Amino acid sequence: MAAESPLLLSLVEEFVSGLQDSKAKDTATGKRAFFVLWLMLQPSLTSSQPHTRARGVQLLSEVLQDNCGALTEREVELLLAFYENRLKDHYVITPPVLRGLLALTKSRKLPPGSAVSMLRSVFQDVHVQSLMLAERACVYNMLINLMESREDELKGLGADFVFGFVQSMDGERDPRNLLLAFQIARNILLRGYNMGKFTEELFEVTSCYFPIDFSPPPNDPHGITKEELTQALRAVLTGTPKFAKFLLPLIIEKLDSDVQSAKLDSLQTLAASVGQYEHRDLAEFLEGLWSSLRREVFQTSSEKIEAAGLAAVAALTSCLSRSVLNSDSEDSLSSFLGLVLRDCKHHLFEPDLKLVWPSAKLLQAACNASYRAAHSITSAVVPPLVEQYNSRTQCSHRRTLLEVAQRFIQSTASCQSVDHDESLFSAYKDSLCSLVFSALSESNSSLQITAASVLTSLAQQPGLLLDSDIELAVDHLTRLLLTDEDERVSVAVVECAGALAERHPAAFITKLIPTLKKEIESSELHSHHAVRQRCLSVLAAVSVQASVVMEGAPILLDVLGSAHADPDRFSVDEVVRACLSLQRIAERVQDGEDTSRCFHDVIVPRLLSLALQAALQSEDDGSSGRRSPLVEEEVLSAMVPVISTTFSRLFAEQTASRAVSLFLDGDVSFLPDNSFPPRVQLLQSSWRQTQLVCLLMACVCSLPRSVSLSPNFERLLSELEELSCSCRHPFSYTSAAKCFAGLVNKKPQGASNLIQGVIKRVSSELDRPSSPLRTQAFTLLIWVAKALLLRYHPLFSVLTDKLFTLLDDALLGPMAADSFSLLMSDSADVLNRGCHADVRIMYRQRFFSENSAKLVQGFNAAPQEKKANYLKALSNIVNKLPKQVQVSELPALLSLLLEALTCPDEGVQLSTLSCLQPVLINPPQVLVLQLEALVSRLLALIGSPAMKIRMASIRCVLTLSRFPAHEVLPFRSRVLRALAPPLDNRKRLVRREAVQARAEW
Repeated sequence: MAAESPLLLSLVEEFVSGLQDSKAKDTATGKRAFFVLWLMLQPSLTSSQPHTRARGVQLLSEVLQDNCGALTEREVELLLAFYENRLKDHYVITPPVLRGLLALTKSRKLPPGSAVSMLRSVFQDVHVQSLMLAERACVYNMLINLMESREDELKGLGADFVFGFVQSMDGERDPRNLLLAFQIARNILLRGYNMGKFTEELFEVTSCYFPIDFSPPPNDPHGITKEELTQALRAVLTGTPKFAKFLLPLIIEKLDSDVQSAKLDSLQTLAASVGQYEHRDLAEFLEGLWSSLRREVFQTSSEKIEAAGLAAVAALTSCLSRSVLNSDSEDSLSSFLGLVLRDCKHHLFEPDLKLVWPSAKLLQAACNASYRAAHSITSAVVPPLVEQYNSRTQCSHRRTLLEVAQRFIQSTASCQSVDHDESLFSAYKDSLCSLVFSALSESNSSLQITAASVLTSLAQQPGLLLDSDIELAVDHLTRLLLTDEDERVSVAVVECAGALAERHPAAFITKLIPTLKKEIESSELHSHHAVRQRCLSVLAAVSVQASVVMEGAPILLDVLGSAHADPDRFSVDEVVRACLSLQRIAERVQDGEDTSRCFHDVIVPRLLSLALQAALQSEDDGSSGRRSPLVEEEVLSAMVPVISTTFSRLFAEQTASRAVSLFLDGDVSFLPDNSFPPRVQLLQSSWRQTQLVCLLMACVCSLPRSVSLSPNFERLLSELEELSCSCRHPFSYTSAAKCFAGLVNKKPQGASNLIQGVIKRVSSELDRPSSPLRTQAFTLLIWVAKALLLRYHPLFSVLTDKLFTLLDDALLGPMAADSFSLLMSDSADVLNRGCHADVRIMYRQRFFSENSAKLVQGFNAAPQEKKANYLKALSNIVNKLPKQVQVSELPALLSLLLEALTCPDEGVQLSTLSCLQPVLINPPQVLVLQLEALVSRLLALIGSPAMKIRMASIRCVLTLSRFPAHEVLPFRSRVLRALAPPLDNRKRLVRREAVQARAEW
């Protein structure tokens, strides 16, 4: 150190003289060097020149920031005395002194009492607001540090600490420092500092910023937002009930403002503040607050302000509801609700005026706040509401009153008291039920729909409706279901029946389901098709509880059985609708032992049995007579989600094993109505039987990955592979390929040998142009490729390379291009997360990043007649990518996408346009450079014969109008001429798009 002292001394002299700023600081590291530096600075610190003293203190403070942790308590005490003394020096010395004091506040060796001494010196000797921004921040950070480490000492200052802070903050304007100041004020309020007589001063010095009016400059490096400042200030203003008498008049004043943001901030602050107030804090301001809130809800055109006003009403009511009444105290809640009812109640009975709904919303907001409030308001509103309904004759007025009643019923659902089992509407149950049933008996469809919604709300009130009420409701719903032709009424009835059946299943089992069964099984050949459809839908809607499922599901199965026995009795559409109803039941039913047994022991075996019977019967009948609808591809496809949902939600490994045995060994022992021939060969027979492999797919591909199908797993895969490669029936070999892929996707990594064998077989078949089974091999290839892509299997790249080579194939090239859409899309019946498939995140992005270059390379090398396949493949890939990825990858693919716009394939054109439109909103520079080519191609597509392409191209042209003016003005006349013909297009949607685009240009 002695050898370094001359060097350090010279560096100190250079720093003090202003020749350099960093070398002295960097050299003086370590505790010993710090005190050597202090000795060397003595001449500077005692200089008669203020600027020399300031430079000396600056160097000392900068070195202290890195070395204060090594100082002892005595050394810290000496430095503190020095800095406090320097605060009385010339004003130019104050900034470095504050930085030194800030460094000392971080020291763990700060002596007892030093925090008080330090702050007294700062508060007495420093006028904070005359300092620069950084120095003011030093003061705020000092306070924050000391509040964390020396809180007891600061509280010992009493109200003097609050007064000193108020003086320091008064006049602050920088948002960075305001965040620090608001943090200090919040700590004062939350940590119990004594504000004494300076409570109002602390409120005034912070509330002067309310409401926050701040717009951050563009490219603000600090990232401070208006919302951040607003939340920090709100935390201060709402931090203590002591501010109530100051804050509430301020909020009332600000609500008179014409600035929408000020109104919104005031309402949100009011809602946040009253959460910790007591009723006596609000009592004298209730009338003024209500007047302002009522005005905002009645007169505002902003949904945000209306919502904030209603939230404030609810918060006020909740606060007043917490008050404990004494014999000599006024009931503030009753007073406030009296004001609300006085100004809102009479509007409810004027259903043709616009103030009905604002009044109803205000009353409902108060209802939603507490049980006490809900009880008071319902007792004042519901009886006259029912009376008004009965006295009105116009259906529109009645509907409005019903809707108001429904809102009140819904608003009380969340405030039902745990101490009161009885519903708030128990006293009015009879009159409300009479009102609802009367409306259901009307002929007006809107009134019936609203009544159904009210009935749903009443049924959700615990213990409100009696069994007799539910039975009467079921009678009304049944009548509407069977007689009303309005589709909207049917939808409302189905929804209402589903909601009621979940809570009151017994009435539906005894009354509705027998009626539906009778109607569905009606022998009338000309029975109304729409009525049957509604019956099937409502059966699915009410089958949520296990008891209802066991009664309703057999009816749907009987529909399938009747359709098989007599093909003329039910149409294919009705059979499909029955399957869809079974699917909905499987999706919504509550999981349990009874429902699981019902599906696995009854429903699934019955479906398999009926499908097998239909296949065998059609085989025997040949072409004579009408075949069973259960052999139709549409019906079998509708059965698939029923079974797959059952196996994915209501797991039963035994049923899956039985299904595998059925298809591999012909084991029909578990099927009902067992009149089948022995040893049925479902995977090696005619197409009517092989197409049933889709049901096997539904069974085994929906199981969780933890379920093993051993010992038949390898054999099953072998049979599926053979069927998919040799069968001539498209639905059969496609279903077999999907089933094979679904199993391979879940198979552990040890399946490489199996997959390699499949790849070898498929490749050999595809490499023979004369093979009649190339389409089957290609189908298996693409589904296995998808299965491997989803799980990131290393052999996927082999299949991808094969797929790219097929783009040049004369027969399979278009199919290969279309198959990329299948690779990138979600499959509905297999290989999705609902079926427990192994799906890795961002597999689409990975596929694109690994293969886009190959696609571009193949396009460049392909002959002209094959380029369309590459363009279609690229379009299918890019169109399925997330929009953010599309934007980032566009520059590399722009030339190909522009080329795709000239491709004659309409699917390629539409897919490419859908990719380009979001990118045009914030175009990269490379797109601007290609503007001439882009505009030319878009204008050419405006005349496309396909309506969707015309609309998509016009939307892209519309987006181009928002480019910089100097870029698009040269094209203006061309665009306007091109947009003139679509203005007379015979399609209204095309004309609308053209008008918007031409107006922008």
